Amino acid sequence: MIEEHSFGPVPITCHSFNKDCSQLALSLNSNTVDIYKKSGQKWEKLQSLEEHSERVTSIDWAANTDRIVTASADRNAHVWTRDSTGQFRPTLVLLRIDRAATVVKWSPLENKFAVGSGAKLVSVCHFEPEHNWWVCKQIKKPFKSTVTCLAWHPNNCLLAVGATDFKARIVSAYLKEADEKPAATCWGGNMKFSNVMAEYTNGGSGWIRDVAFNGDGSLMAWVSHDSSVSVANGSTQTLAVLRFAMLPMLTCCWLSDTALVAAGHDCYPVVFRYEAGSASLSIAGQLNMSADQSGGSTKMTAKTMFGNMDRMATEDSVEKLTTVHQNSIK
Repeated sequence: MIEEHSFGPVPITCHSFNKDCSQLALSLNSNTVDIYKKSGQKWEKLQSLEEHSERVTSIDWAANTDRIVTASADRNAHVWTRDSTGQFRPTLVLLRIDRAATVVKWSPLENKFAVGSGAKLVSVCHFEPEHNWWVCKQIKKPFKSTVTCLAWHPNNCLLAVGATDFKARIVSAYLKEADEKPAATCWGGNMKFSNVMAEYTNGGSGWIRDVAFNGDGSLMAWVSHDSSVSVANGSTQTLAVLRFAMLPMLTCCWLSDTALVAAGHDCYPVVFRYEAGSASLSIAGQLNMSADQSGGSTKMTAKTMFGNMDRMATEDSVEKLTTVHQNSIK
């Protein structure tokens, strides 16, 4: 079943739902985050969060603690906590970066969060109740360009990081101040903060657009701007890569240990099947590709199109895509 929610003609830069999807935080390509509540078939605006001075680039809503963290091009983050009236109040988090923040993610236990940025580093932040503020530690060493995406491992200590240097990495974000000492995983046992547990490249030349761990954290998937999807298996130490003729994907997530879904510039989600035994990927199907099976235009070659324009002064005009989404999915 498809639910369509419209918030006007302005692009949605980033968004995040609360635990039961009854409320939504989104930013419409501005420095403001709007909080909406589902009311019947409509969305009712509850509050506007206006602490950032530049465009908001990422939002994450913690499912259990009900806190929102926002990151912005102003190089700061804010943690938003509800007061006694139900309104969100901000706490400034100084990230100590000199470039825009690009992505923010709560950890699974929601006791810390990570922020990627154009400063070629990842900031890992945790709360110090003694001083009543958020403390930031930085992972700098392996990154050579802008960090574009993050994903937490289920153990709350490992972090998958994608960047514009065409590499996907797994680094340790273990903080002794906030975490219990973790057990070794299939990615390794040295959990010292900022240690690089694994580093992968699929041999292509595309920015990493999104990364995702599966349920038990033994598989890491990522999508790249060279129209490829890759899966690294920590248990078997294998890498599966699939290149396709579609436009690049921008986001991905696991449906199960053998299936993941990705979507991007083609405006519809695609399901990929992963076979651990053969370390291979294949396309399993497309989701909601057509909003109107009878709609759309007939494809023609460039020669035919320009020939029609020259001989008959006609051209094909496409006002609406045949997909449910009318623009890229992120």
